[in-house]
Amino acid sequence: MTRYLISFGAHAMDHIPEEDMPAVAEASVAVIEEAVNAGVWVFGAGRRGERATIVGIDGMLTDGPFTETKEVIGGFSVVDVSSREEALEWAAKTAVACRCAQEVRELLPDPPGLEHVPQTRLTHHPQAAR
Repeated sequence: MTRYLISFGAHAMDHIPEEDMPAVAEASVAVIEEAVNAGVWVFGAGRRGERATIVGIDGMLTDGPFTETKEVIGGFSVVDVSSREEALEWAAKTAVACRCAQEVRELLPDPPGLEHVPQTRLTHHPQAAR
């Protein structure tokens, strides 16, 4: 199995009228529940606000990158699937639910030696309980 990052831009959903957002949220949770039930869901989240801090290798903190950056992730999902084609199918379902295009990227496998670390899978999405 291979993990894939499915993401969308910070302003990709700006075109959606506020009154449509509950339906978008409901459709998105349905896709997440389907992914959980299919055993492919790893993790996902939306990003709150534009604030970011860079921590340098020397521990120095710097504000940024700033919102002038064109491409900033607004939300993402990670799925663990058998093929890129399957990842693209999940991205298509997400695109329909979120009403915005999704970007799909393959993630590197875990470094050797982590096999003994237990993998945690979400069995319940916190948004679904709200």
